[in-house]
Amino acid sequence: MEEVEKLGIASMSRRQRSEVEIEKGLDDLSRYLDGLFRIPGTGWRFGLDAIIGLIPNVGDTLTSLASFYILFAGVRYGVPKITLLRMAFNIGLDYAVGSIPFIGDAFDFFWKANQQNVDLIRERATGKDKGTTGDYIFIFGLIGILILLLIASIIASGVILYYIFTSLPLV
Repeated sequence: MEEVEKLGIASMSRRQRSEVEIEKGLDDLSRYLDGLFRIPGTGWRFGLDAIIGLIPNVGDTLTSLASFYILFAGVRYGVPKITLLRMAFNIGLDYAVGSIPFIGDAFDFFWKANQQNVDLIRERATGKDKGTTGDYIFIFGLIGILILLLIASIIASGVILYYIFTSLPLV
């Protein structure tokens, strides 16, 4: 395993990359969010992300915050920046589509962003505690952009609700 830690990701074989162990807590978190419950008689699984996401904006925001932990873990495991960007895209797409009433709730049953992100960490990790300062700055920038997306959608929802309850036309 020391040999794996000294090599960069480009010089590692797929088998060596899969030898990088990730903490059990990440697997558990992704399972709770994306695959905790199974629909009997089918192979379909869903998790707390789909259930909590039924609460407009609040549910999707809470599950996105849990997803940020998995994204941050990608830095700790030395995942390349392009993969961190893909992981952030998975979270952003899960939030953006998940916040659409009814459509987003159905989407949460099929789009397993957290499981995909843990799989990306497992596939692309170079080893624990391999993140650089530049990686942390990059990830905080990505999380900042995602938080701005969260805030913008909450404000948009508030404006829409205001106009619905005050019976004023939107334009």
